[in-house]
Amino acid sequence: MEKILILDFGSQTTALIGRRIREFGVYTEIISGDTPLTDVILRDVRGIILSGSPESVYADGAAVDRRIYNCGLPLMGICYGLQRMNADLGGLVEPLPRHEYGGVEVTVRNEKWEIGNGKNTACFLNGFNPEISLDDILNNAPHLSTLTPQSLTFTAWFSHGDTLTQLAPGFRQIGTSAIGFPAVIVHEEKPWFGVQFHPEVSHCQRGSEILAVFVFGVCNTERNWTMERYVEEVRTNLSQRIGANSVLLLISGGVDSTVAGALLLKTLPVEQVHLMYVDTGLMRKDETASVKKVLERLGAKHLHIVYAEREFLAALKGKEDPETKRKTIGDLFITVQEREVAKLGLSDTYFLVQGTLYTDLIESGKGVGKKAHIIKSHHNVGSPLVDAKRKTGRVIEPLDCLYKDEVRKLGRLLGVDEEVVRRHPFPGPGLAIRILGEVTKEKCGILREADAIFIEELKRRGLYDEIWQAFSVLLPVRSVGVAGDSRKYGYVLALRAITSSDGMTADVFPFPSKDLLEISTLITNTESEIGRVVYDVSSKPPATIEWE
Repeated sequence: MEKILILDFGSQTTALIGRRIREFGVYTEIISGDTPLTDVILRDVRGIILSGSPESVYADGAAVDRRIYNCGLPLMGICYGLQRMNADLGGLVEPLPRHEYGGVEVTVRNEKWEIGNGKNTACFLNGFNPEISLDDILNNAPHLSTLTPQSLTFTAWFSHGDTLTQLAPGFRQIGTSAIGFPAVIVHEEKPWFGVQFHPEVSHCQRGSEILAVFVFGVCNTERNWTMERYVEEVRTNLSQRIGANSVLLLISGGVDSTVAGALLLKTLPVEQVHLMYVDTGLMRKDETASVKKVLERLGAKHLHIVYAEREFLAALKGKEDPETKRKTIGDLFITVQEREVAKLGLSDTYFLVQGTLYTDLIESGKGVGKKAHIIKSHHNVGSPLVDAKRKTGRVIEPLDCLYKDEVRKLGRLLGVDEEVVRRHPFPGPGLAIRILGEVTKEKCGILREADAIFIEELKRRGLYDEIWQAFSVLLPVRSVGVAGDSRKYGYVLALRAITSSDGMTADVFPFPSKDLLEISTLITNTESEIGRVVYDVSSKPPATIEWE
Protein backbone atom coordinates (compact mmCIF):
# COMPACT_ATOMS: atom_id res chain seq x y z
CA MET A 1 0.00 0.00 0.00
CA GLU A 2 1.31 3.45 -0.87
CA LYS A 3 2.27 5.48 2.18
CA ILE A 4 3.94 8.58 3.51
CA LEU A 5 6.82 7.93 5.89
CA ILE A 6 7.22 10.30 8.87
CA LEU A 7 10.52 10.55 10.74
CA ASP A 8 9.83 11.30 14.40
CA PHE A 9 12.36 13.53 16.15
CA GLY A 10 10.33 13.93 19.34
CA SER A 11 7.86 16.68 18.49
CA GLN A 12 4.67 16.79 20.56
CA THR A 13 2.72 16.87 17.28
CA THR A 14 4.48 14.24 15.15
CA ALA A 15 1.55 11.82 15.20
CA LEU A 16 -0.74 14.72 14.39
CA ILE A 17 1.03 14.98 11.03
CA GLY A 18 0.16 11.36 10.43
CA ARG A 19 -3.40 11.84 11.61
CA ARG A 20 -3.96 14.77 9.23
CA ILE A 21 -2.69 12.72 6.31
CA ARG A 22 -4.76 9.68 7.33
CA GLU A 23 -7.79 11.98 7.19
CA PHE A 24 -6.94 12.52 3.52
CA GLY A 25 -7.19 8.75 3.01
CA VAL A 26 -3.46 8.00 2.88
CA TYR A 27 -1.62 5.50 5.06
CA THR A 28 1.23 6.91 7.16
CA GLU A 29 3.99 5.17 9.07
CA ILE A 30 5.93 6.89 11.86
CA ILE A 31 9.46 5.71 12.70
CA SER A 32 12.24 7.12 14.85
CA GLY A 33 14.16 9.85 13.04
CA ASP A 34 17.49 8.03 13.27
CA THR A 35 16.20 4.70 11.91
CA PRO A 36 18.36 3.23 9.10
CA LEU A 37 16.33 3.54 5.88
CA THR A 38 16.41 -0.01 4.52
CA ASP A 39 14.74 -1.16 1.32
CA VAL A 40 12.05 -2.82 3.44
CA ILE A 41 11.22 0.44 5.24
CA LEU A 42 11.16 2.41 1.99
CA ARG A 43 8.92 -0.08 0.20
CA ASP A 44 5.77 1.63 -1.14
CA VAL A 45 6.85 4.99 0.34
CA ARG A 46 5.83 7.93 -1.88
CA GLY A 47 7.35 10.70 0.21
CA ILE A 48 9.08 11.43 3.53
CA ILE A 49 8.26 14.07 6.14
CA LEU A 50 10.82 15.07 8.78
CA SER A 51 9.03 16.15 11.96
CA GLY A 52 9.76 18.84 14.51
CA SER A 53 11.71 18.30 17.73
CA PRO A 54 12.39 19.94 21.10
CA GLU A 55 16.13 19.62 20.35
CA SER A 56 18.54 21.71 18.28
CA VAL A 57 20.45 20.36 15.29
CA TYR A 58 23.70 21.76 16.72
CA ALA A 59 23.09 20.14 20.13
CA ASP A 60 21.60 16.69 20.79
CA GLY A 61 19.24 16.48 17.83
CA ALA A 62 18.93 13.05 16.25
CA ALA A 63 20.75 12.59 12.94
CA VAL A 64 19.03 11.03 9.95
CA ASP A 65 20.28 8.23 7.76
CA ARG A 66 22.06 10.07 4.93
CA ARG A 67 20.41 7.71 2.47
CA ILE A 68 17.36 9.94 2.72
CA TYR A 69 19.05 12.51 0.45
CA ASN A 70 19.84 9.91 -2.22
CA CYS A 71 16.65 7.84 -2.23
CA GLY A 72 14.95 9.97 -4.89
CA LEU A 73 11.77 10.56 -2.85
CA PRO A 74 10.13 13.93 -2.21
CA LEU A 75 11.08 15.36 1.20
CA MET A 76 9.32 17.86 3.44
CA GLY A 77 10.93 19.21 6.60
CA ILE A 78 8.74 20.69 9.33
CA CYS A 79 10.38 23.07 11.84
CA TYR A 80 13.30 20.98 13.20
CA GLY A 81 12.96 18.76 10.13
CA LEU A 82 13.65 21.77 7.91
CA GLN A 83 16.64 22.75 10.07
CA ARG A 84 17.91 19.15 9.96
CA MET A 85 17.82 19.12 6.15
CA ASN A 86 19.47 22.53 5.89
CA ALA A 87 22.29 21.66 8.31
CA ASP A 88 22.89 18.22 6.76
CA LEU A 89 23.20 19.70 3.27
CA GLY A 90 25.65 22.50 4.10
CA GLY A 91 23.56 25.33 5.53
CA LEU A 92 23.72 27.01 8.95
CA VAL A 93 21.24 26.87 11.83
CA GLU A 94 21.65 29.21 14.79
CA PRO A 95 19.64 30.38 17.83
CA LEU A 96 17.11 33.12 17.24
CA PRO A 97 17.60 36.42 19.06
CA ARG A 98 13.90 36.18 19.88
CA HIS A 99 11.88 32.94 19.87
CA GLU A 100 8.92 32.61 17.52
CA TYR A 101 5.92 31.02 19.25
CA GLY A 102 2.21 30.89 18.43
CA GLY A 103 0.51 32.64 15.54
CA VAL A 104 3.00 34.47 13.28
CA GLU A 105 2.33 36.07 9.90
CA VAL A 106 4.15 34.54 6.95
CA THR A 107 4.49 36.12 3.53
CA VAL A 108 4.98 33.84 0.53
CA ARG A 109 6.11 35.50 -2.69
CA ASN A 110 5.42 34.50 -6.26
CA GLU A 111 8.17 34.40 -8.84
CA LYS A 112 8.90 32.61 -12.08
CA TRP A 113 10.04 29.06 -11.55
CA GLU A 114 12.28 28.42 -14.54
CA ILE A 115 14.18 25.77 -12.59
CA GLY A 116 14.32 21.98 -12.57
CA ASN A 117 11.86 21.74 -9.70
CA GLY A 118 9.48 24.33 -11.17
CA LYS A 119 6.48 22.02 -11.64
CA ASN A 120 6.67 20.61 -8.12
CA THR A 121 7.27 24.03 -6.61
CA ALA A 122 4.30 25.57 -8.40
CA CYS A 123 2.20 22.67 -7.15
CA PHE A 124 3.47 22.99 -3.56
CA LEU A 125 2.96 26.74 -3.40
CA ASN A 126 -0.67 26.43 -4.44
CA GLY A 127 -1.25 24.93 -1.01
CA PHE A 128 -0.86 28.47 0.32
CA ASN A 129 -3.38 29.91 -2.15
CA PRO A 130 -6.66 30.79 -0.34
CA GLU A 131 -8.57 30.41 -3.62
CA ILE A 132 -7.75 26.68 -3.69
CA SER A 133 -9.73 24.54 -1.22
CA LEU A 134 -8.75 21.26 0.36
CA ASP A 135 -11.37 19.52 -1.82
CA ASP A 136 -9.74 21.05 -4.91
CA ILE A 137 -6.44 19.51 -3.87
CA LEU A 138 -7.88 16.11 -2.98
CA ASN A 139 -9.82 15.86 -6.23
CA ASN A 140 -7.62 17.72 -8.71
CA ALA A 141 -4.04 17.39 -7.47
CA PRO A 142 -2.60 16.60 -10.95
CA HIS A 143 -3.74 20.03 -12.19
CA LEU A 144 -2.18 22.09 -9.40
CA SER A 145 1.14 22.52 -11.20
CA THR A 146 -0.61 24.29 -14.09
CA LEU A 147 -1.95 27.03 -11.81
CA THR A 148 -0.01 30.18 -11.01
CA PRO A 149 0.98 30.52 -7.34
CA GLN A 150 -0.05 33.78 -5.72
CA SER A 151 1.92 36.06 -3.41
CA LEU A 152 0.07 36.12 -0.11
CA THR A 153 0.22 36.51 3.66
CA PHE A 154 -1.28 34.07 6.15
CA THR A 155 -0.97 33.16 9.83
CA ALA A 156 1.12 30.09 10.61
CA TRP A 157 1.77 28.35 13.95
CA PHE A 158 5.37 28.65 15.13
CA SER A 159 7.21 26.93 17.99
CA HIS A 160 10.97 27.23 17.67
CA GLY A 161 14.06 28.97 19.01
CA ASP A 162 16.45 28.37 16.09
CA THR A 163 16.48 29.63 12.53
CA LEU A 164 18.27 29.23 9.21
CA THR A 165 21.03 31.83 8.95
CA GLN A 166 22.47 30.41 5.73
CA LEU A 167 20.61 28.24 3.22
CA ALA A 168 22.21 25.03 2.01
CA PRO A 169 23.33 25.08 -1.65
CA GLY A 170 20.40 24.67 -4.03
CA PHE A 171 17.73 25.97 -1.64
CA ARG A 172 15.75 29.15 -2.15
CA GLN A 173 13.74 31.11 0.40
CA ILE A 174 10.24 31.96 -0.80
CA GLY A 175 8.46 32.52 2.54
CA THR A 176 9.41 34.91 5.34
CA SER A 177 8.11 35.32 8.91
CA ALA A 178 6.88 38.64 10.25
CA ILE A 179 10.21 39.30 11.97
CA GLY A 180 12.21 38.53 8.84
CA PHE A 181 13.39 34.92 9.17
CA PRO A 182 13.01 32.06 6.65
CA ALA A 183 9.61 30.38 6.89
CA VAL A 184 9.33 28.44 3.59
CA ILE A 185 12.19 27.15 1.42
CA VAL A 186 12.33 24.98 -1.70
CA HIS A 187 15.12 23.24 -3.56
CA GLU A 188 15.81 24.46 -7.08
CA GLU A 189 16.26 21.00 -8.59
CA LYS A 190 14.94 18.32 -6.24
CA PRO A 191 11.41 17.86 -4.82
CA TRP A 192 12.52 19.02 -1.38
CA PHE A 193 10.54 21.50 0.68
CA GLY A 194 10.70 22.94 4.16
CA VAL A 195 8.47 25.03 6.42
CA GLN A 196 9.56 26.59 9.70
CA PHE A 197 6.05 26.34 11.17
CA HIS A 198 3.67 23.48 12.05
CA PRO A 199 1.01 22.94 9.34
CA GLU A 200 -0.31 19.91 11.25
CA VAL A 201 -1.88 21.93 14.10
CA SER A 202 -5.42 23.18 13.65
CA HIS A 203 -4.47 26.79 14.45
CA CYS A 204 -2.25 27.06 11.35
CA GLN A 205 -4.05 28.65 8.42
CA ARG A 206 -3.85 26.54 5.26
CA GLY A 207 -2.10 23.80 7.25
CA SER A 208 -4.12 20.90 5.86
CA GLU A 209 -3.87 22.28 2.32
CA ILE A 210 -0.06 22.58 2.60
CA LEU A 211 0.24 18.96 3.71
CA ALA A 212 -2.22 17.86 1.03
CA VAL A 213 -0.34 19.45 -1.87
CA PHE A 214 2.82 17.68 -0.75
CA VAL A 215 1.08 14.32 -0.38
CA PHE A 216 -0.99 14.44 -3.57
CA GLY A 217 0.50 17.10 -5.81
CA VAL A 218 4.19 16.40 -5.23
CA CYS A 219 4.17 12.74 -4.11
CA ASN A 220 1.21 11.65 -6.33
CA THR A 221 -0.09 9.38 -3.58
CA GLU A 222 -3.37 7.48 -3.90
CA ARG A 223 -6.22 7.71 -1.39
CA ASN A 224 -6.75 4.17 -0.12
CA TRP A 225 -6.77 4.35 3.70
CA THR A 226 -9.92 4.32 5.89
CA MET A 227 -10.83 3.81 9.54
CA GLU A 228 -12.55 0.58 8.49
CA ARG A 229 -9.26 -0.68 7.12
CA TYR A 230 -7.47 0.39 10.29
CA VAL A 231 -9.96 -1.55 12.43
CA GLU A 232 -9.51 -4.61 10.23
CA GLU A 233 -5.73 -4.53 10.65
CA VAL A 234 -5.87 -3.87 14.41
CA ARG A 235 -8.32 -6.72 14.97
CA THR A 236 -6.15 -9.08 12.95
CA ASN A 237 -3.06 -8.09 14.94
CA LEU A 238 -4.90 -8.47 18.25
CA SER A 239 -6.17 -11.94 17.36
CA GLN A 240 -2.73 -13.10 16.25
CA ARG A 241 -0.88 -11.70 19.26
CA ILE A 242 -3.36 -12.71 21.96
CA GLY A 243 -4.38 -16.08 20.59
CA ALA A 244 -6.27 -18.07 23.22
CA ASN A 245 -4.83 -16.11 26.17
CA SER A 246 -7.01 -14.08 28.49
CA VAL A 247 -6.87 -10.29 28.39
CA LEU A 248 -7.52 -7.81 31.16
CA LEU A 249 -8.48 -4.22 30.44
CA LEU A 250 -8.57 -1.61 33.17
CA ILE A 251 -11.68 0.44 32.50
CA SER A 252 -11.89 4.06 33.64
CA GLY A 253 -15.31 4.83 32.22
CA GLY A 254 -13.97 7.37 29.73
CA VAL A 255 -14.09 7.23 25.95
CA ASP A 256 -10.63 5.68 25.48
CA SER A 257 -10.93 2.64 27.72
CA THR A 258 -14.56 2.05 26.73
CA VAL A 259 -13.66 2.00 23.03
CA ALA A 260 -10.70 -0.27 23.78
CA GLY A 261 -13.13 -2.58 25.60
CA ALA A 262 -15.54 -2.55 22.66
CA LEU A 263 -12.65 -3.40 20.32
CA LEU A 264 -11.70 -6.40 22.45
CA LEU A 265 -15.30 -7.60 22.74
CA LYS A 266 -15.75 -7.30 18.95
CA THR A 267 -12.47 -9.14 18.26
CA LEU A 268 -12.14 -11.93 20.82
CA PRO A 269 -14.53 -14.46 22.35
CA VAL A 270 -16.16 -12.68 25.30
CA GLU A 271 -14.94 -15.46 27.63
CA GLN A 272 -11.35 -14.28 27.08
CA VAL A 273 -12.08 -10.64 27.90
CA HIS A 274 -11.91 -9.49 31.53
CA LEU A 275 -12.80 -5.88 32.26
CA MET A 276 -11.76 -4.46 35.61
CA TYR A 277 -13.07 -1.17 36.89
CA VAL A 278 -11.35 0.24 39.96
CA ASP A 279 -13.46 2.74 41.91
CA THR A 280 -10.68 4.87 43.35
CA GLY A 281 -12.95 7.39 45.00
CA LEU A 282 -11.54 9.89 42.49
CA MET A 283 -14.27 9.39 39.91
CA ARG A 284 -17.03 11.66 38.62
CA LYS A 285 -20.48 11.58 40.19
CA ASP A 286 -22.36 8.26 39.64
CA GLU A 287 -19.43 6.98 37.54
CA THR A 288 -19.48 3.39 38.75
CA ALA A 289 -23.17 2.78 38.03
CA SER A 290 -22.83 4.35 34.58
CA VAL A 291 -19.77 2.28 33.67
CA LYS A 292 -21.47 -0.96 34.68
CA LYS A 293 -24.50 -0.19 32.54
CA VAL A 294 -22.48 0.73 29.44
CA LEU A 295 -20.17 -2.31 29.55
CA GLU A 296 -22.99 -4.77 30.10
CA ARG A 297 -24.74 -3.27 27.08
CA LEU A 298 -21.58 -3.91 25.03
CA GLY A 299 -21.80 -7.60 25.93
CA ALA A 300 -19.18 -7.89 28.68
CA LYS A 301 -19.36 -11.25 30.47
CA HIS A 302 -16.50 -10.83 32.96
CA LEU A 303 -16.87 -7.40 34.58
CA HIS A 304 -15.00 -6.97 37.86
CA ILE A 305 -15.71 -3.86 39.93
CA VAL A 306 -13.21 -3.13 42.70
CA TYR A 307 -13.98 -0.60 45.43
CA ALA A 308 -10.67 0.89 46.57
CA GLU A 309 -11.42 4.45 47.67
CA ARG A 310 -9.85 3.96 51.10
CA GLU A 311 -6.58 2.65 49.65
CA PHE A 312 -6.16 5.46 47.14
CA LEU A 313 -6.97 8.26 49.56
CA ALA A 314 -4.61 6.74 52.14
CA ALA A 315 -1.80 6.52 49.54
CA LEU A 316 -2.36 10.15 48.53
CA LYS A 317 -2.41 11.49 52.08
CA GLY A 318 0.11 14.29 52.52
CA LYS A 319 1.12 14.32 48.85
CA GLU A 320 0.83 17.64 47.02
CA ASP A 321 3.22 17.45 44.05
CA PRO A 322 1.26 16.59 40.87
CA GLU A 323 3.86 14.18 39.47
CA THR A 324 4.05 12.39 42.83
CA LYS A 325 0.28 12.06 42.85
CA ARG A 326 0.23 10.68 39.30
CA LYS A 327 2.93 8.09 40.01
CA THR A 328 1.32 7.12 43.32
CA ILE A 329 -1.97 6.46 41.58
CA GLY A 330 -0.29 4.61 38.70
CA ASP A 331 1.66 2.36 41.05
CA LEU A 332 -1.37 1.62 43.20
CA PHE A 333 -3.46 0.84 40.12
CA ILE A 334 -1.04 -1.94 39.22
CA THR A 335 -0.81 -3.14 42.83
CA VAL A 336 -4.59 -3.36 43.13
CA GLN A 337 -4.85 -4.90 39.69
CA GLU A 338 -2.29 -7.62 40.48
CA ARG A 339 -3.98 -8.43 43.77
CA GLU A 340 -7.43 -8.60 42.22
CA VAL A 341 -6.22 -10.55 39.18
CA ALA A 342 -4.80 -13.17 41.52
CA LYS A 343 -8.33 -13.64 42.84
CA LEU A 344 -9.62 -14.24 39.29
CA GLY A 345 -7.42 -17.26 38.70
CA LEU A 346 -6.08 -16.08 35.33
CA SER A 347 -2.99 -17.80 33.99
CA ASP A 348 0.39 -16.04 33.97
CA THR A 349 0.08 -15.58 30.20
CA TYR A 350 -2.73 -13.03 30.38
CA PHE A 351 -2.23 -9.70 28.59
CA LEU A 352 -2.81 -6.31 30.17
CA VAL A 353 -4.63 -4.03 27.70
CA GLN A 354 -4.78 -0.26 28.16
CA GLY A 355 -6.65 2.50 26.35
CA THR A 356 -3.53 4.65 26.03
CA LEU A 357 -3.60 7.20 23.20
CA TYR A 358 -0.65 8.60 21.29
CA THR A 359 -1.06 11.91 23.12
CA ASP A 360 -0.54 10.08 26.44
CA LEU A 361 2.65 8.49 25.12
CA ILE A 362 4.15 11.58 23.53
CA GLU A 363 3.40 13.89 26.49
CA SER A 364 5.04 11.30 28.75
CA GLY A 365 8.18 11.31 26.58
CA LYS A 366 7.42 7.83 25.21
CA GLY A 367 6.76 8.52 21.54
CA VAL A 368 8.26 6.65 18.62
CA GLY A 369 11.69 8.26 18.88
CA LYS A 370 13.96 9.01 21.84
CA LYS A 371 13.87 12.81 21.82
CA ALA A 372 10.41 13.64 23.15
CA HIS A 373 10.34 15.71 26.34
CA ILE A 374 8.14 14.76 29.29
CA ILE A 375 5.21 17.16 29.63
CA LYS A 376 3.39 15.11 32.26
CA SER A 377 3.31 11.53 33.46
CA HIS A 378 0.32 9.43 32.49
CA HIS A 379 -0.80 6.65 34.83
CA ASN A 380 -0.76 4.17 31.92
CA VAL A 381 2.70 5.26 30.80
CA GLY A 382 4.93 6.83 33.43
CA SER A 383 4.56 4.45 36.37
CA PRO A 384 7.65 2.29 37.07
CA LEU A 385 5.40 -0.73 37.54
CA VAL A 386 3.69 -0.13 34.18
CA ASP A 387 7.13 0.22 32.60
CA ALA A 388 8.13 -3.11 34.13
CA LYS A 389 4.99 -4.74 32.73
CA ARG A 390 5.73 -3.23 29.34
CA LYS A 391 9.24 -4.70 29.31
CA THR A 392 7.83 -8.20 29.69
CA GLY A 393 5.86 -7.72 26.49
CA ARG A 394 2.52 -8.29 28.23
CA VAL A 395 1.06 -4.81 27.65
CA ILE A 396 -1.12 -4.11 24.59
CA GLU A 397 -2.26 -0.60 23.68
CA PRO A 398 -4.45 -0.92 20.58
CA LEU A 399 -5.25 2.81 20.45
CA ASP A 400 -1.68 4.08 20.83
CA CYS A 401 -1.54 5.48 17.28
CA LEU A 402 -4.81 7.40 17.58
CA TYR A 403 -5.95 10.81 18.75
CA LYS A 404 -9.12 11.48 20.71
CA ASP A 405 -11.27 12.42 17.73
CA GLU A 406 -10.13 9.29 15.89
CA VAL A 407 -11.05 7.19 18.92
CA ARG A 408 -14.54 8.67 18.77
CA LYS A 409 -14.81 7.67 15.10
CA LEU A 410 -13.63 4.19 16.01
CA GLY A 411 -16.19 4.00 18.83
CA ARG A 412 -19.04 4.83 16.47
CA LEU A 413 -17.78 2.21 14.03
CA LEU A 414 -17.80 -0.38 16.83
CA GLY A 415 -21.32 0.54 17.96
CA VAL A 416 -20.48 2.31 21.22
CA ASP A 417 -23.35 4.48 22.50
CA GLU A 418 -23.25 8.04 21.19
CA GLU A 419 -23.52 9.44 24.72
CA VAL A 420 -20.27 7.66 25.63
CA VAL A 421 -18.52 8.56 22.37
CA ARG A 422 -19.34 12.26 22.86
CA ARG A 423 -18.19 12.30 26.46
CA HIS A 424 -15.50 14.81 27.33
CA PRO A 425 -12.03 13.43 28.18
CA PHE A 426 -11.35 12.53 31.81
CA PRO A 427 -7.80 11.98 33.12
CA GLY A 428 -6.75 8.57 34.40
CA PRO A 429 -5.75 9.93 37.82
CA GLY A 430 -9.25 11.42 38.06
CA LEU A 431 -10.10 14.16 40.52
CA ALA A 432 -6.66 13.84 42.14
CA ILE A 433 -5.14 16.17 39.55
CA ARG A 434 -8.13 18.50 39.60
CA ILE A 435 -7.67 19.04 43.32
CA LEU A 436 -4.55 21.16 43.65
CA GLY A 437 -2.57 20.19 46.71
CA GLU A 438 -3.46 17.34 49.04
CA VAL A 439 -6.40 15.12 48.11
CA THR A 440 -8.99 14.32 50.76
CA LYS A 441 -12.40 12.64 50.74
CA GLU A 442 -14.03 15.94 51.69
CA LYS A 443 -12.41 17.78 48.77
CA CYS A 444 -13.37 14.99 46.36
CA GLY A 445 -16.99 15.28 47.45
CA ILE A 446 -17.02 19.05 47.02
CA LEU A 447 -15.40 18.93 43.58
CA ARG A 448 -17.54 16.01 42.42
CA GLU A 449 -20.80 17.81 43.17
CA ALA A 450 -19.65 21.14 41.71
CA ASP A 451 -18.36 19.52 38.54
CA ALA A 452 -21.61 17.61 38.08
CA ILE A 453 -23.52 20.89 38.25
CA PHE A 454 -21.18 22.45 35.68
CA ILE A 455 -21.46 19.57 33.20
CA GLU A 456 -25.23 19.15 33.56
CA GLU A 457 -25.74 22.87 32.98
CA LEU A 458 -23.61 22.73 29.82
CA LYS A 459 -25.80 19.91 28.50
CA ARG A 460 -29.03 21.64 29.50
CA ARG A 461 -27.96 24.86 27.76
CA GLY A 462 -26.87 23.08 24.55
CA LEU A 463 -23.19 24.01 25.05
CA TYR A 464 -21.68 20.61 25.86
CA ASP A 465 -21.11 19.47 22.26
CA GLU A 466 -19.53 22.80 21.34
CA ILE A 467 -16.77 22.17 23.90
CA TRP A 468 -13.90 19.70 23.58
CA GLN A 469 -13.37 19.41 27.33
CA ALA A 470 -14.93 21.07 30.36
CA PHE A 471 -14.25 20.47 34.03
CA SER A 472 -13.81 22.08 37.44
CA VAL A 473 -10.64 22.50 39.48
CA LEU A 474 -10.62 22.92 43.27
CA LEU A 475 -7.91 25.39 44.24
CA PRO A 476 -5.86 25.11 47.46
CA VAL A 477 -7.00 28.52 48.70
CA ARG A 478 -10.02 29.88 50.47
CA SER A 479 -11.53 33.27 49.77
CA VAL A 480 -13.64 35.49 51.99
CA GLY A 481 -17.31 35.75 51.19
CA VAL A 482 -20.70 36.51 52.66
CA ALA A 483 -23.27 33.86 53.55
CA GLY A 484 -26.43 35.54 54.69
CA ASP A 485 -25.23 38.09 57.21
CA SER A 486 -22.11 36.13 58.11
CA ARG A 487 -18.52 36.39 56.96
CA LYS A 488 -17.31 33.01 55.63
CA TYR A 489 -14.26 31.52 53.94
CA GLY A 490 -15.02 29.18 51.05
CA TYR A 491 -12.98 27.27 48.48
CA VAL A 492 -12.21 28.84 45.10
CA LEU A 493 -13.38 26.76 42.13
CA ALA A 494 -11.90 27.27 38.66
CA LEU A 495 -13.96 26.34 35.62
CA ARG A 496 -12.14 25.20 32.48
CA ALA A 497 -13.72 24.86 29.02
CA ILE A 498 -11.73 24.60 25.80
CA THR A 499 -12.23 23.97 22.11
CA SER A 500 -9.89 21.72 20.13
CA SER A 501 -9.85 19.15 17.35
CA ASP A 502 -7.14 16.87 18.68
CA GLY A 503 -6.13 17.97 22.18
CA MET A 504 -2.63 19.04 21.11
CA THR A 505 -3.61 22.69 20.83
CA ALA A 506 -6.63 24.34 22.43
CA ASP A 507 -8.49 27.65 22.60
CA VAL A 508 -10.62 28.96 25.42
CA PHE A 509 -14.33 28.41 24.87
CA PRO A 510 -15.95 31.86 24.43
CA PHE A 511 -18.62 31.44 27.07
CA PRO A 512 -21.75 33.58 26.68
CA SER A 513 -21.58 35.89 29.72
CA LYS A 514 -25.13 35.11 30.78
CA ASP A 515 -24.48 31.36 30.92
CA LEU A 516 -21.17 31.71 32.76
CA LEU A 517 -22.66 34.02 35.38
CA GLU A 518 -25.70 31.82 35.93
CA ILE A 519 -23.61 28.63 36.24
CA SER A 520 -21.28 30.34 38.71
CA THR A 521 -24.22 31.49 40.83
CA LEU A 522 -25.81 28.04 40.76
CA ILE A 523 -22.58 26.41 41.97
CA THR A 524 -22.01 28.82 44.88
CA ASN A 525 -25.69 28.65 45.90
CA THR A 526 -25.72 24.84 45.81
CA GLU A 527 -22.28 24.01 47.20
CA SER A 528 -21.88 25.83 50.51
CA GLU A 529 -18.13 25.07 50.73
CA ILE A 530 -17.44 26.98 47.51
CA GLY A 531 -17.35 30.73 47.95
CA ARG A 532 -15.94 31.93 44.65
CA VAL A 533 -15.84 30.75 41.00
CA VAL A 534 -13.26 31.85 38.42
CA TYR A 535 -12.93 31.01 34.71
CA ASP A 536 -9.61 29.87 33.19
CA VAL A 537 -8.83 31.84 30.00
CA SER A 538 -5.49 30.17 29.12
CA SER A 539 -4.94 28.53 25.73
CA LYS A 540 -2.71 25.54 24.95
CA PRO A 541 0.09 26.39 24.50
CA PRO A 542 1.37 27.90 26.72
CA ALA A 543 -0.88 26.16 29.28
CA THR A 544 -1.83 22.48 29.25
CA ILE A 545 -5.50 21.47 29.24
CA GLU A 546 -5.40 19.99 32.74
CA TRP A 547 -4.04 22.12 35.56
CA GLU A 548 -1.68 19.38 36.77
